[in-house]
Amino acid sequence: MSGSTFFTTMKRSFADVPVADGKVSTTEFLEAAESLVSLFDLLGSAAFSVVQKDMTGNIKKIRDRQTAQPAVSVSLQDIVLSEKVEKNKTATQGLLWLTRGLQFTAVALRKNIDSDEELTESFTSAYNETLIKFHSIVVRPIFKLAMKATPYRKDFYAKLGSDFAVVKEQLLIWLAALENIVKIIQDFYASGNYGKGL
Repeated sequence: MSGSTFFTTMKRSFADVPVADGKVSTTEFLEAAESLVSLFDLLGSAAFSVVQKDMTGNIKKIRDRQTAQPAVSVSLQDIVLSEKVEKNKTATQGLLWLTRGLQFTAVALRKNIDSDEELTESFTSAYNETLIKFHSIVVRPIFKLAMKATPYRKDFYAKLGSDFAVVKEQLLIWLAALENIVKIIQDFYASGNYGKGL
C-alpha cells in the first residue's frame, strides 16, 4: 500500500457509522457527512461551494438539535420522531435535504467508478436522476454549472491517492456503506411520510 489516501485521512468513513436495529447513530453519521463535504474540495471548483454550503447548513441543523436535545438525538430516527411530537421539523428538514445531497454524491461516484466516463458526465447524470426535481429553475443552472466544472477523471482520482487500485478498493467500501445509509434514511422517511411539506 503506497501512502495515505483521502479515505484513510478522513475523520470518519460511512463504513464506520454504527447502524443498530436499522437506526443510524447521529454523531458518527455527522462526522462521516462532514468528511464527504470535504471531498468536494478535491473537485477543485468554486461552483461546488453551493453544494458544500447546502450540505454544511443541513449538518448544522442536525447537530444543533443533537446539542439541544441529546437524550432524543442518539440516532437520526430518534431526532425525526421526537421532532414530529414537538411539531418542530428543523432537523428533520435538514436531514431530508442532506440525504438528498448524499444520494446525489453516491449516484455520481457509483456511475463513475463503474464506468470509464468523465466526472462531468457522471455528475450531470446523477443530478438529473436525484436533485433536479427538488430544485427551482433558479437553482438548477447553478448546479448544472458545477457539474460542468468537475476535473478530469484521472486528475480527480490522483487527488484521492497515488495508487488507483488502493483508492478504488477503499472508495467501493465507503460508497457501499454510504448507499446503505442513504437507503435506510430514505426508507424511514417513506415509512412515516416524514418528509411531507418539507
